[in-house]
Order: sequence, then structure tokens, then C-alpha cells
Amino acid sequence: MSEATASTPYGTLPTASPLPPRKPVSLPRLHELRQRGEKITMLTAYDATFAAVADNAGVECLLVGDSLGMVCQGLSSTVGVTLETMCYHTQSVTRGLRRVQGTAWVIGDLPFGSYQESREQAMRSAIALMHAGAHMVKLEGGGWTSEVVRFLVERGIPVCAHLGLTPQTVHALGGYRVQGRSEADAVRLQAHARELQDAGATMLVLEMVPASLASAITAQLPHCHSIGIGSGSGTAGQVLVMHDMLGVNLGKAPKFVRNFMDGHSSVQNAMAAYVRAVKDGSFPDPALHAW
Repeated sequence: MSEATASTPYGTLPTASPLPPRKPVSLPRLHELRQRGEKITMLTAYDATFAAVADNAGVECLLVGDSLGMVCQGLSSTVGVTLETMCYHTQSVTRGLRRVQGTAWVIGDLPFGSYQESREQAMRSAIALMHAGAHMVKLEGGGWTSEVVRFLVERGIPVCAHLGLTPQTVHALGGYRVQGRSEADAVRLQAHARELQDAGATMLVLEMVPASLASAITAQLPHCHSIGIGSGSGTAGQVLVMHDMLGVNLGKAPKFVRNFMDGHSSVQNAMAAYVRAVKDGSFPDPALHAW
């Protein structure tokens, strides 16, 4: 059977199946999904074409992640990514969505060095990303970041926080290691998560923390939607690096990643399969998150 196709400014793209029209994704819309127990889907995106394809596949949130430093620029970590680079890729993603009347919620990463100096520096950096088209900005870490989050939110900038494995501080963490295994670390992460919600963060990426801890943090955050990556299925949603879920990377993929290109003839079908798997609970696989 031949695949259905959709006409776009980029040519004819294959579609997994016709999707019903949806309203633009917003914070109230994400809250509705959480309230009715429907998982939120997120993928990274770095350019116009892949952003349009992901949107057409039904992905609700697109993260313009500083992971682009590794998958696009060939860097060994995210530390070398600049704010100028993040703004460039955010503009590219949002242009792609506009070209196809996309509806996804766009989150822009604040790169290392763009918010650590002061709240005012964070505000300037966040404004730059918002001017580039982001609907929300993301920053890493807990503790001192709560006041930065509060400062931004009070001035009308939605914030996504990020706890657990925080790649910008990978050297301080001793490498890409699971976080929150000890009781003391788990208590600290839970406290930081509550502080970030109280400061106004409405989303929280939980990266490579034990599934039981991610579930516990999710339960204590009714107003902040947890998005897991390598943290089990008990979060409000899931995110993967686009290149990883397509089976395209420069090194060894993390063990919690599934290659969604397997069995699919197009990128859009693979992304639609990812959306279905997150929604029906078949991804992530608990066996791959046994930290």
C-alpha cells in the first residue's frame, strides 16, 4: 500500500495517517493534557524542515536544544554553544513552523554562560530567544536557579527547568552519569523541584534519574509538568534528541533510546510512531530505565 502524502513548501512529505486539526499548543493546552492523563510529547529540533515534519507528525513541543552543539556542530559537549547560535537555530525552527502553519510549542535552551552571571543577564538572554521565536526558555540546575526563574516568570517569560543530569555542568558531575541514586541526592533533587515550581517554572526536564524518583517528583508537582529523558515512564511527558530516535548519531546512543526508524519508511512516520508510543505508554521501556 502506498503512503499518503502532504504538500508543503518543501515538496511532498509522506504522512503516517491524516491528523485531525489541532489548536496551537499553549501552556493551558499542556495543562489539559496533564489533567486528563495524556502524555506530552517533545523532540529536539534545530532547523526549519525537521521542525515542520515533527509538527506534522503530531509532536506537541519542540526543544531547540543546546544538544545541537554535539549533533550539529560536532562538539564534545554542550558547553561551547553560544547564545547567538541558539537564536539562529530558534529562528530557523520557528520559520519552518510558520511556513506550514505549525502548532507546536517551541522551547529555546539558554546556553552555558548566558544566565549564570546575574538575573539581568538571564533576562537579556531570554529576551533574545523570545525575539527569535521561542515561546519558553529552558535553563539547567536547581538551588540558585530558582531566583532566576522567579525573576523571568514575573516578567512574563515562561520557563522550563532541568534537573538530574545537566549536560552544561557535566564536568562538575563527573561525566554523563545517573543522578539521584543516593537518598541525600534524591532528597536534594525533590527539594529543588519544589523550589522551581514555587518560583513559577511550568515545565521540568528530568534527565537520567531513577524512575521511582522521577515518579515521586512528578507527583509533587501539580503545576509543573515533568518531561522525562532516561527517567522512566512516570513523568508527565517524554523527550528525545531527534537524531537519537532516528538512529543517527556520531557515537553510541544512550541505552534508553529506541530507534523509531526501524520498520518505518520515512522520518515523519518514525516521529508519528514515537508520538503514538509515548501516548500509549509503550515507550519508554521499563527494562531500559533500570538505573
